Amino acid sequence: MEVNISFRMLKEEDLDLMNKWLNTNFVTEWYNKSGSSYAEVLDKYLPRIKGEQPVYCYIITNNNIAIGYIQRYMIKDFPDYSMHVDTDEKAVGIDLFIGEDNYIHKGLGSIIITKFLQKFVFTRSDIDCCIIGPEPKNKAAIRVYEKVGFRYFKTIQVPDEEEPEYLMKIYRDELRGIEL
Repeated sequence: MEVNISFRMLKEEDLDLMNKWLNTNFVTEWYNKSGSSYAEVLDKYLPRIKGEQPVYCYIITNNNIAIGYIQRYMIKDFPDYSMHVDTDEKAVGIDLFIGEDNYIHKGLGSIIITKFLQKFVFTRSDIDCCIIGPEPKNKAAIRVYEKVGFRYFKTIQVPDEEEPEYLMKIYRDELRGIEL
């Protein structure tokens, strides 16, 4: 498979695709356990697309084919979550999933994350670190994040979330040189 990962901002026209992805078995296993109705997708992502919420959403593409979703946000912009993360650092949180079945378990995760950190997170001089929070049982994701350079720093239980988060952190100088 030829790999040419890039990112583009999420647009309203992408919400049908997001709805499809958010309801696939391999996405609901770790990212969106209960699935989403189209109305829920609109409620969650339209305010982000319109800039009404401080979450920056992107479609992940490989050779211009939409294959997944990634988002970034300042941890401090979400006080309830920030209280649980409990970091004084200027931290960006990221979340992602690959939505197309034929792109899962192909070794793209570390490439996607490395490139995203290089282009959209650590280009900002005011960012100290990046945080990601997989479920503790999601061993495949944890291995990918470790490959990039993320390290475990604590497990938290956020109210209203079914599973705990296995928080992992990476600083700019810890980003490993993944072949891009």
